[in-house]
Amino acid sequence: MPTSFTVVPVEAQGEERGPPERDGQLQEEEDEDDERDRGTGDGIARESSPFINSAELDRGNMYEGKNMALFEEEMDSNPMVSSLLNKLANYTNLTQGVVEHEADEDSKRKEVKGPRMGTFIGVYLPCLQNILGVILFLRLTWIVGTAGVLESFIIVFMCCACTMLTAISMSAIATNGVVPAGGSYYMISRSLGPEFGGAVGLCFYLGTTFAGAMYILGTIEILLTYISPSAAIFKAEEVGEETEAMLNNMRVYGTCIIILMAIVVFVGVKYVNKLALVFLACVILSIIAIYAGVIKTAFDPPDFPICLLGNRTLSKRNFDVCAKFTESNNETKTTPLWRLFCDSSLLNATCDDYFRLNNVTEIQGIPGIMSGVLTDNLWSTYSEKGSIVEKKDQPSIAGSEETKMGGLPYVFTDIMTYFTMLVGIYFPSVTGIMAGSNRSGDLKDAQKSIPTGTILAISTTSFIYLSCIVLFGACIEGVILRDKFGEAVNGNLVVGTLAWPSPWVIVIGSFFSTCGAGLQSLTGAPRLLQAIARDGIVPFIQIFGHGKANGEPTWALLLTAGICEIGILIASLDSVAPILSMFFLMCYMFVNLACAVQTLLRTPNWRPRFKYYHWTLSFLGMSLCLALMFICSWYYALIAMLIAGCIYKYIEYRGAEKEWGDGIRGLSLNAARYALLRVEDGPPHTKNWRPQLLVLLNLDNEQLVKHPRLLSFTSQLKAGKGLTIVGSVLQGIYLDKCTETQKAEENVKALMGVEKTKGFCQIVVSPNFRDGISYLIQSAGLGGMKHNTVLMAWPQSWKQTENRFSWKNFVDTVRETTAAQQALLVAKNIDLFPTNQERFTEGNIDVWWIVHDGGMLMLLPFLLRQHKVWRKCKMRIFTVAQMDDNSIQMKKDLQMFLYHLRLNAQVEVVEMFENDISAFTYEKTLMMEQRSQMLKQMQLSKNEREREAQLIHDRNTASHSAPAVEASVAAAVPEKVQMTWTKEKFAAEKHKTKDSNVSGFKDVFNMKPNQSNVRRMHTAVKLNGVVLNKSQHAQLVLLNMPGPPKNRKGDENYMEFLEVLTEGLDRVLLVRGSGREVITIYS
Repeated sequence: MPTSFTVVPVEAQGEERGPPERDGQLQEEEDEDDERDRGTGDGIARESSPFINSAELDRGNMYEGKNMALFEEEMDSNPMVSSLLNKLANYTNLTQGVVEHEADEDSKRKEVKGPRMGTFIGVYLPCLQNILGVILFLRLTWIVGTAGVLESFIIVFMCCACTMLTAISMSAIATNGVVPAGGSYYMISRSLGPEFGGAVGLCFYLGTTFAGAMYILGTIEILLTYISPSAAIFKAEEVGEETEAMLNNMRVYGTCIIILMAIVVFVGVKYVNKLALVFLACVILSIIAIYAGVIKTAFDPPDFPICLLGNRTLSKRNFDVCAKFTESNNETKTTPLWRLFCDSSLLNATCDDYFRLNNVTEIQGIPGIMSGVLTDNLWSTYSEKGSIVEKKDQPSIAGSEETKMGGLPYVFTDIMTYFTMLVGIYFPSVTGIMAGSNRSGDLKDAQKSIPTGTILAISTTSFIYLSCIVLFGACIEGVILRDKFGEAVNGNLVVGTLAWPSPWVIVIGSFFSTCGAGLQSLTGAPRLLQAIARDGIVPFIQIFGHGKANGEPTWALLLTAGICEIGILIASLDSVAPILSMFFLMCYMFVNLACAVQTLLRTPNWRPRFKYYHWTLSFLGMSLCLALMFICSWYYALIAMLIAGCIYKYIEYRGAEKEWGDGIRGLSLNAARYALLRVEDGPPHTKNWRPQLLVLLNLDNEQLVKHPRLLSFTSQLKAGKGLTIVGSVLQGIYLDKCTETQKAEENVKALMGVEKTKGFCQIVVSPNFRDGISYLIQSAGLGGMKHNTVLMAWPQSWKQTENRFSWKNFVDTVRETTAAQQALLVAKNIDLFPTNQERFTEGNIDVWWIVHDGGMLMLLPFLLRQHKVWRKCKMRIFTVAQMDDNSIQMKKDLQMFLYHLRLNAQVEVVEMFENDISAFTYEKTLMMEQRSQMLKQMQLSKNEREREAQLIHDRNTASHSAPAVEASVAAAVPEKVQMTWTKEKFAAEKHKTKDSNVSGFKDVFNMKPNQSNVRRMHTAVKLNGVVLNKSQHAQLVLLNMPGPPKNRKGDENYMEFLEVLTEGLDRVLLVRGSGREVITIYS
C-alpha cells in the first residue's frame, strides 16, 4: 500500500504563529539559556551546527535552527533527517582497495562522476568474458569425447546448476543494501562475520591466483602446440619424453610470461582495462566461428581426414600419406608410414605385428552434423594413461603383445581419465560469476544490474556449453574428440577444425582471450588481497595493504606472482584446474550458506530487492558445491577445508575483532536463545553440576582490578568450561558514573583477556557497596544460565578503622549466598596464588573435610588439577575424628567413598581430643571482645562529638535570632532523646557525656569474655594448630567455612574466628557449600 507524505515547512508555520512583539522576549530567553549553558550547565558540549544559534548572528537569522531546539543536545548522535538523507544521496562508492581518488582533497572528490555503467556493459559482458575461457577451447572437446555426450551433459549441467544457484544467493545478498566493491569477499565477510569472511576471502584470492596460472599455462599450450611448435626450448631426445619436455617448456615460458604480465600490471592497470574489450571481442568471435562451422558442416563438411591402422588412431605429425604403399609408374613404393613401423623401406622388411595384420584406412574427422555420428559419441570411453586412442566398431586384428608401442606413431592418452577427474578439470570454465559484483561500485543501479546481468550471463554461457557438447558430439568423430592435442589432424586445435572460416580464428582468438584472462587475474587478485589486508582481520597479511602512492597494491602483486609461479611449476593445466576448482567451490558454498543463514534467521535488516530466492535453493546450492568438491578430488577438498579452517581459527584467535552485524552472530544469538529456553530454570542434576562462578572483584580509584590473581584462579578452576560472570560494584549514581562504568568494564575485560578467563563482565552502580553486591547475587545470569557459586577475596584490611564497613559487607555477602542457596568460595592471601604461567612441580592440595556440605570440597581439587598449574600436585584429604569416633573405620570408609567417586587422594584421619581451654584461648577471646567493645565506644564518642558541634552551632544561631528557641534534634545514640536546650542543661549534658565515656572505657578493661565466644575461639585455635601441623607447606589448603552467627551482634567476632582458623597458612580457600549434593558415586 503506497504511503503518501505531506511536507510542511516548519519555519513558515513559526512565522505565522509568532507575533513580532515576541521576538525580543524569545531572544532574551535564548540569551539567558546561553548564559546558563556557559555557566552552570550540564557539561555537554554544544555542536557547532546550523541547528544551534550563535550570539554573533544578526537579527535576521535569529530564528534559524530554533524549531529543533528541543533536540539540539542530541544532534551529535542523532542527526536531523534532512542532513541524513542528504548524506545518503551524495554517497559515492570508490573501488575497495584502490585509493587513487581517496587521497585527493574534498574538492577533487566532488568532481568524481557517479557510476554510469548499465547491466549489459557493467555486468553481463564482464561475466561472459570471465566465464568463457581456456577450458572451452582446449579441453571441452576432449571431455565430450572421453565422457560421452550424456555424461558430459551431466557434468556441465551440475556445474552450471551450481553457479546458477550461487548467483541467485549472491543476487539476494548483493541487493540487500549498498554493496561496495570487493565482490564475494565483502558479501561473505559482512554476512557471515570476519572469521568466515577472511577464510573464504583468502580462499577466493588463492582461487583467482591459481586461475591466473591456469590461463597462462593455457596460453603457452596454444603457443607451443598450435601456433609455433618450433619455439620449444626443450626437445624430446628419446621416445616417451615428449610430455616431460613439454612441462619444462611450460615452466620456462610460464615464468617469463608471469614476469612480463606483472610488469604490465605494475606499470598501469588502465592498459589492461582498455585491452579488456579486445579480449572480449576475441572470445565472442571465436564462439561465432564455432557455430558458423557447425552450420557449414550440414551441407559442406571440412576436409580433415584421419588415418587409422586397424582401429588405432595414428598421429600425422611424421607422415603425410595415409597408406602403406604407393603406386607410381607401375612401381610399388613404401611410404614414410611404412618406415615408422618397419626396420627398413624394403617390402620384405620386418614390420610391427599389428601393422602387418591390419589395414590402413582413412576416415573424415568431421563428418558433419547430419552424419549420425552423435550415436557413436553418446557413451563414455575412459582409459588408462598411455593407452592408444581407438575407434569403436572398426575391424581390428590383435597382434603380438610383446611389441613396444612407445616409438610408434599412435595417438596416446597422456593421463588416466574418469568421471570425477573430468568434473574437476571442467569446473573452472563456469567460474567468473562474481565479475559483476566485483564492479558494483561502477554500476548505475547495482541492485538491479547485478542479479539481471549475472543470471543472464550464466544462462547464456550454460546454453553455449550445453549446446557445444551436443554439437561437438554430433559433428566430430570420437577419436578426434579424444585426441587432446589434435595430433591426428596435423597438430591442429580440435575446436579449430570445426570453425569457419579458418582454424586460425579459434587459435588466435583463444590465445588472446587466455592472455587477457591471465592479466585480469593478476589485476584482480592483488586488489582482493589488499581489501582483506586493509580490513585488518588477518594480522600477518597487513603489509599487503600498502602499495604505491596511487594505491596500486605492489606488495600484493609480488605475492600473487609468487603464488602464480607455484601453479606454473606444476606446469600441467589438468593438474592446476582441480586446485582452483576447490577454492572457487568453497567460496560459492559460503555465499549460499550466507544467504540461507540470513533467510532462516529472518533478521530485520534482511530485505533484498531481489525476491526470487529461497533458503532451500541456497541450501541446495551449498550441498551441490560440497558434493562437487569431493567429486572433483576428495584429498584436494580436505586440504582446501584445512587451509580455510586454519585461517578461520587464526582470525578467531589473533585477528582484530570486527562487528559487522553478520549472520553467524545472529545464528549464535538464536542458538543461545533456543538453548536457554531448553535449559531448565531449576537446578541441574548432580551429574551435570559444575561451579558456575560469579567472581566479585574490587576496583581501585582508577577503576583497575585490585586482585588480578582472582581471575587467574578463576581460569584455573574453570578451564574455559561453564559459566563465569565477573562482577564489580561502583558506589554512586549511574547517571554520574556512566563513563567510569565503561572504563571499569574495559579494564576488567582487558584483564579477563590477559588471564584467559572466558566469561561475561557485569558492572553495577549502586548508592552503597552492600546493595550492589546483593543486586549481583540476585540478578546476575539469565534463565537457566545463572551462577551457583560466588568467588571473592578475603578482605585483608577489615581490622583497619577507616575500612570499618568491609567486614560488614563480607558477612552480609556470606549470609546472602546462603539465603540464595549458592556456594561460596573465599580466597585468602589471594595475591600469593599462582599466575597462569607458573607451574607447581610438586606439593599437595590439602582438603580439610570437617563437615559435609554437598561434596564441594572433593570436587574443587579435581577441577583444579585439570589445569597445568596444579596438574602435578597430589590431593590429600584430612578429616577430624572426635573422642567417640572410630578413626580406623573412618579412614576405611573414606577410602571406599573416594574409590566410588573415582578420585585419587591420600586419606588421613586426624584425632582431636577434648581438652581444657587454654589460657591463650581465653586471653585471645578477651582481647577480641575488648577490641570490639572499644570500637563501639569510639564510634559512639565520635557520634557524640558530631552532635556536640551541631548543638553549639544551633545555640549560636538561636542567640542571634531569639533569646530562647526550642529545637528538636534526633540524637545519634541508639535511644531517641527529646531535648529543650538551656545553658545549664547544655553544661550538665556535656559533663554527663564525658563521665559516661570514661566509665565506658573502664568497663572495657573490667569485662569478662562470653562463654560461647570462648568455645568458638577454642575450636578455631585447636583446628588451626592441627591444620598447621599437617598442611603448613601445602600449595593450597581447602577448609570448610563456618557460617556467621545468627545473632548479628557477633559479626566482628566471626571475622576474628576465621582469621584465627587460617592463621599461618599461605594459600587458603574457604569453602561454604550450597547445601545440595554436587558430586555423586553413580554414573
